[in-house]
Amino acid sequence: MINKTVKNVEEACHDIQDGATIMLGGFGLCGIPENSIAELVKKNVKNLTC
Repeated sequence: MINKTVKNVEEACHDIQDGATIMLGGFGLCGIPENSIAELVKKNVKNLTC
């Protein structure tokens, strides 16, 4: 089995580039991936398909 565990959100979002297609878990306001969203904004990633 491949280990997909990462240490932090920076590591998780490291390879995401402009135009990428990504999947994020969550439902409603209590489940939004706010740390992932904040990191992608910080990286200035554009044109994502989620």
